[in-house]
Amino acid sequence: MKKLIATVAIMFAMAGSNAQVIQSPDGALQLTFEVKDSVPVYSVRFNNQPVLLKSKLGLQIDNGPSFTEGFGIKDFKINKTDETWQPVLGEVKQIRNQYTELIVYLAQPAWQREIAIRFRLFNDGLGLRYEFPEQANLNYFVVKEEATEFALPGDAKAWWIPGDYDTQEYNYTTSKLSEVPRLFDKSYDGNASQTIAPGTLQTPLMIKTGNGFYLNFHEAALIDYPALHLNLDAGKFILTSHLTPDAQGKKGYIQTPFHTPWRTVIISKKAADILTSKLVLNLNEPTKYENTDWIKPVKYVGVWWEMIMGKSTWSYANINNVHLGQTDYSKLQTNGTHAANTNYVKKYIDFAAKHGFDGVLVEGWNEGWEDWFGKSKEYVFDFVSPYPDFNVAELTGYAKAKGVQLIMHHETSSSATNYERHFDTAFAFMNRYGYKAVKTGYVGNIIPRGEHHYSQWMVQHYQRVVNKALQHQVMVNSHESVHLTGLHRTYPNWIAAEAARGTEYEAFGGNNPEHTTILPFTRLIGGPMDYTPGIFQTKLDYYFPGDKRFVQTTLVKQLALYVTMYSPLQMAADIIDNYDRFPDAFQFIKDVAVDWDDTKILSAEPGDYILMARKAKGKDEWFVGGITDENARILTISFDFLPAGNYEATIYEDGKDADYITNPQRYHIYKKKLNSKTRLEAKLARSGGVAVSIRKI
Repeated sequence: MKKLIATVAIMFAMAGSNAQVIQSPDGALQLTFEVKDSVPVYSVRFNNQPVLLKSKLGLQIDNGPSFTEGFGIKDFKINKTDETWQPVLGEVKQIRNQYTELIVYLAQPAWQREIAIRFRLFNDGLGLRYEFPEQANLNYFVVKEEATEFALPGDAKAWWIPGDYDTQEYNYTTSKLSEVPRLFDKSYDGNASQTIAPGTLQTPLMIKTGNGFYLNFHEAALIDYPALHLNLDAGKFILTSHLTPDAQGKKGYIQTPFHTPWRTVIISKKAADILTSKLVLNLNEPTKYENTDWIKPVKYVGVWWEMIMGKSTWSYANINNVHLGQTDYSKLQTNGTHAANTNYVKKYIDFAAKHGFDGVLVEGWNEGWEDWFGKSKEYVFDFVSPYPDFNVAELTGYAKAKGVQLIMHHETSSSATNYERHFDTAFAFMNRYGYKAVKTGYVGNIIPRGEHHYSQWMVQHYQRVVNKALQHQVMVNSHESVHLTGLHRTYPNWIAAEAARGTEYEAFGGNNPEHTTILPFTRLIGGPMDYTPGIFQTKLDYYFPGDKRFVQTTLVKQLALYVTMYSPLQMAADIIDNYDRFPDAFQFIKDVAVDWDDTKILSAEPGDYILMARKAKGKDEWFVGGITDENARILTISFDFLPAGNYEATIYEDGKDADYITNPQRYHIYKKKLNSKTRLEAKLARSGGVAVSIRKI
């Protein structure tokens, strides 16, 4: 006992003068850490202005004393790193990773336990995480909740969606943080799987402070841990970490040694700088793959949109009680609306080959869609049994002869356990028939029953999918999955994800015109999104007379999304017949790149507009995309990003009377010679856009 008391005295003697201060490499950001009354706290300033006030750190655990108090500083280290690396696929060719690192080693003498908190301070923000070394008195523990705080200096404007353990598929609400409690219950609509976490907000969360700072809160390198939400104290303007629980209400099961994901804050005085930040990527580990030559960007078309809007079906027959392996589909009468049939898919393959697309996605090709949803049914799909009218061997041979690849679709109906049981046969099937990419889906409530889409077990599951895909050299595009956290640096075959409200909702109830001006500041901070743009026929009464549904965008805005919504996996999502109706506008989709050497944000404001330029990988070609919200506006394009020389631009702009409600398909295309000194005034209609392709001459 005397030895323990002595240790405590030594520790807290050290803590008497324990403030540690580090600066970002450019000196603008300053982070201060201290142990105050045995509680670890930190704060952040930008050019001596407060960004984050003193905020507490720690974790609460179920099976022992919590890591929230009783601390003293045992030791600390300060390191500096400045390196560059090249992403396999990305928005820029090269990324600089420069930061100042502070590692604080803390001890809880009363319980003879240790923990480290690692901070990395970049020029554009910070990351922090908790690290638990292997130790005698801490082998296994269960996280009850994190206690990481982000204390803001006052009320702030926020672009937010409500906390939900199972979906991010909501339109964004724009409000002051103080207004969130009043607006919370109106901030969400229905979803196939939904578990609202009252009083919490999802990450990435974008805010603008009263003193003009743009802050983005998220996490990086989410592995073997529940996904992060943020609990809001709207009176004190404090955000506190809130983890997704599992079926038993627990958060995380931990065995030391272990470290949590990074908690990230991107900080800037300009909104455009949020979009150029690579902080989340830099906090992930370098790729673990020795060979990445098989990971390629993909531009594709697909048998999809017509089923989303109800023109065709995924299912083969009009019955609702099938048993996979027992139901003989060859004896069933087809419903006549099944789109994934051999002849129709050949039409898509021909179109892809003619117009230079890499792939064709086909949904509804496999048995089981007749009663796939809403039954909490474990065994729905086996991922290898095609419907009678879908000839896999014939179609893959046909596609290969045309230089086109088929893209696999694995809808799991959220039966993750069933998918894992079929991993080996499903991915071997893909290898046998030459599929190089798979779109996974998790519609509905998760099986194991009671698990959530963002719980620790499901986070582990998504990782198992990526690892299994690696064994078979398959790229993964995950839908209804957990938000991305930069893991495509470490696992570059996780090529894209949905994990937000995408184009499909235009047929379910609509995406607000501002939606795509917010997503790059929120969801895409974590990684590329398969948003599925390119809808030219925006009014659905074209197919169903009297139908009031419409895509809330002009045609030109759909073109611009190929620049503003980054993904190395980009779909031309409309029914291909509509592209034949507008071949001159479709040329932009054919021309636009999906992998980039450089990206320039020309101007941006979340919820209002985005204007950016990108340089195609390995080519003297640039593409500009600009979009606006429900307000018409003029965006000034300065071409000073162009290297010296002369260029020819093809400009796609909203027509004189274009409007996303009344005249969405009015557009004007013209060519213009330009150089780096040229400026162009682009007039965007309501929910409109501008798109420019540029070639050196």
